[in-house]
Amino acid sequence: MNEKPDVSVIVVNWNTRDELRECLRSLHPSHHPGVQVEIIVVDNASWDDSVAMVKREFPEVKLIENRLNEGFGKAHNRAAYIAQGRYLMLLNSDAQAHPGSLKALVDYADAHPNVGVIAPKVLNPDGSLQYSCRRFPVYEAGLFRNTFLGRLFPQNRFVRDYLMTDFDHARTIEVDWVSGCAMMVRREAWQQLGGFDERFFMYCEDVDLCWRAHEAGWKVVYHPEALVTHAIGRSSDKAVNAMIRQFHRSHRLFFQKHYAHRLPVWSRLLIPLGLWLRANLLVVRNYLIALRLKVLGR
Repeated sequence: MNEKPDVSVIVVNWNTRDELRECLRSLHPSHHPGVQVEIIVVDNASWDDSVAMVKREFPEVKLIENRLNEGFGKAHNRAAYIAQGRYLMLLNSDAQAHPGSLKALVDYADAHPNVGVIAPKVLNPDGSLQYSCRRFPVYEAGLFRNTFLGRLFPQNRFVRDYLMTDFDHARTIEVDWVSGCAMMVRREAWQQLGGFDERFFMYCEDVDLCWRAHEAGWKVVYHPEALVTHAIGRSSDKAVNAMIRQFHRSHRLFFQKHYAHRLPVWSRLLIPLGLWLRANLLVVRNYLIALRLKVLGR
């Protein structure tokens, strides 16, 4: 009788065949001795031959083929339902786990049963640090990070505090939230929280999960002994304007879910309006850029 795996790695894919191949290669058992791993890929109706590639090159992988793009959160929930591992490792298709990283996360979580969510140190493809552990967002950080004010005051304290840029990323620490590009969740915590809130099609589902984990008494930990390399946005690059709208929609939903009840009425109206306006301005800008390039014949 086969033992149940220590870790179920869940990879959600949408038209990132080549990146997915490298992601799955990074999960080969030879790179992660000492832990039993199962791999589940959820394909969100890709048209780039991703499914055929997985079947051909990684027959050991459990594959869920969605007929429609169900979004990031719902796809993970679907995979988690059939997962057998004590821990669920959520890994983006454009991310690669470094050798030994799964065991490093499992060992720490096993030694600290009050940790519900744990995440590795995340690197950009050039080896530089990717700010993957952060404090919960505040109004000032959003204002300075996502408007022209960020360009005028790039070193402002609100964004520095939000991104934890002054923190020593070489040490393990409890944090507010960690990026869903690479996070491990204890099965008991996942089940207690009910997984991702499926109203978040993409973006903010990781912040929301960590918020609810804290409320339920679980700790969220950043653990740099584990490493993952992540090429940001390879999937979302394929539908830029749609992703812009999803980004702002999810932030509006997060605000309404966790912050609106604490703020005066004018803020409850102004902040969602500002997010809607910014999303549409960015979409119009992209349209005008594309139109200009078309006119110039580029």
